[in-house]
Amino acid sequence: MIPRCIQRSSIALQQIGTRSRSCPHGLRCLSTSPTPTPPDPSPFSRYGRKAAKYTAFTCFSAVLGLSVVVGGVFIHDVFTYSDKHIDRVPVSPLALHPERGGPKNLPVASVLVGDEDDAALVAVKDKPRLVIVGGGWGAVSVVNSIHPSDYHVTVVSPDTFTTFTPLLPSAAVGTVTVRSLVESLRKIIARVHGQLINGRAVDLVMSERLLEVETVSVDGETRNIYVPYDKLVIAVGSVSSTHGVTGLEHCFQLKTVGDAQAIRRRVIDNFEIASLPSTSEEERKRLLSFVICGGGPTGVETAAEIYDLCQEDIINYFPKLLRKEVSIHVIQSREHILNTYSEAISKFAEEKFRREGVELITTARVGEVRPDRVIFTTKVPDTGKIVEHTIPTNFVLWSTGISMNPFTARVSSLLPNQVHKKAIEVDAHLRVKGAPQGDIYAIGDCATIETSLVSHLLELVEEADRNKDGNIDFDEWQIMVKRIKKTLPMAATHLEKVRTLFDLYDSDSDNKLTLNELAVLLQEIGNKITALPATAQVAAQQGKYLGHKLHLLAAKRNTLLSNELPADADEAVTGPFNYRHLGSLAYIGNAAVFDLGRLSFMGGLVAMYAWRSIYWSEQVSMRTRALLMTDWVLRGVWGRDLSRL
Repeated sequence: MIPRCIQRSSIALQQIGTRSRSCPHGLRCLSTSPTPTPPDPSPFSRYGRKAAKYTAFTCFSAVLGLSVVVGGVFIHDVFTYSDKHIDRVPVSPLALHPERGGPKNLPVASVLVGDEDDAALVAVKDKPRLVIVGGGWGAVSVVNSIHPSDYHVTVVSPDTFTTFTPLLPSAAVGTVTVRSLVESLRKIIARVHGQLINGRAVDLVMSERLLEVETVSVDGETRNIYVPYDKLVIAVGSVSSTHGVTGLEHCFQLKTVGDAQAIRRRVIDNFEIASLPSTSEEERKRLLSFVICGGGPTGVETAAEIYDLCQEDIINYFPKLLRKEVSIHVIQSREHILNTYSEAISKFAEEKFRREGVELITTARVGEVRPDRVIFTTKVPDTGKIVEHTIPTNFVLWSTGISMNPFTARVSSLLPNQVHKKAIEVDAHLRVKGAPQGDIYAIGDCATIETSLVSHLLELVEEADRNKDGNIDFDEWQIMVKRIKKTLPMAATHLEKVRTLFDLYDSDSDNKLTLNELAVLLQEIGNKITALPATAQVAAQQGKYLGHKLHLLAAKRNTLLSNELPADADEAVTGPFNYRHLGSLAYIGNAAVFDLGRLSFMGGLVAMYAWRSIYWSEQVSMRTRALLMTDWVLRGVWGRDLSRL
């Protein structure tokens, strides 16, 4: 039989415009009817179809992902509602009825109520007692750096939370909420199975290793107890320095969450009262006058936040007259604001404030603060004459340096050779000078590392003087320099030119330094060493260093049969504390500045977002990070909350 395709091919050959197609029999067959070739689609239509498909896929993925997240949140929420029963809670009788002791015959909290709650707490109950006084940057860094099984940890703090203090100026005007800046101390110390005593440290009995703590009972009465310790870490921070100025009870400070809340209430109250028809023009100007005493980071950031509040919220929701009559004044005793930063940063901030109408009053001294005004003096450059000025105001922020916390002052008074007026002196290993070695440490704003080298003169000479002639030649001086750098790393930058220093103080050019010449040399080097700044960065690094040291000490104790550490155990496990400056930053109103040592960076929105990113990453928990990000988004969409709660 002839295949049908061959029969059809004879007919198809006669047709013009036909097209070929494949034949199942291996022959080339022709279609009986021509099929028109579709025109090539436009490249724009092809891209449009692809874009539509991609958009549809993206939207579907986003909706699906959001549904999964929302569903996961609801499922997680369901499982948080649990019905737990507590039966037969083990409590030591000594926790409920503590024994009395110490010089004042007070209850001694040798056993705490929660020491026998579970197996983890029971496991650390007999460990060495580590008591941390304070709940700030230094204290939290220590807790985060030690291991859970190292110590029986007790934190003594008047607050039950830790605060991210660098963002308090933002909380003071409602840019962020205070809830986003705090984290429960109990949640933080739960990692090391620690316990919290909500109280205030007031005294110390070093001979019996007892810390006196003032607590408040349910009826409002104060009751003092003793908390025993094996190692004590003092991290209580500082208070603002008064500089002898009267009337500071009329000022606000900005160190705690309560300070930020009080400032926010006063700022909103001032604007509300100023908007009333019954308020006179003079009174309105006084209410809208904001005075910041101190040109450091806290003062500058508060002034910038108040300016942002006026520009972004007050101008939209209050009468325009109020924004016109707002005045912001920054009073600084030095020649420049942000004087601890680079000169370029100070000038950048000053120029920005001048453009925005923020009044900068430099080289001025505040003499008195009254309920309705601030009185300060300036010196005329040419004549040196002192001129007194007055600014009517209903808001004064005092941010001019630090002073000793009352507990810090009490500890300092108990110790010999504690001559520093602003903090407790510690050595390079952060041990309190004069206290039993290895028992008490101090970190953060309440402590300052000694910078005197003369006090180590005899031991340095004894170690370096090899021929025991009482003089130090150049080779012995090199040995001494290495020892000084190891003992006090802060002096390293002043000992780089070893030969130059030696020749400079070798007055008789005999290639030897006498004890007198050496004493003068060490004295002048000590005077050049700058104390570490009282910043959160310093406290955090010291806390991390001390936590690591305490962990190594605990590990070494476990390897000793006697369970007793030698006196020089600190030097054996770690070297001295060496601060590494990672840079300083400050917010100056929709802009930020960064001082990174030799490099300075300043700018507008890009710098501001970099500033936010750094502070966001430094938060103590993911909870506060989420809340902080939410606050910034809400401020950008709906503005600040202008209600007074």
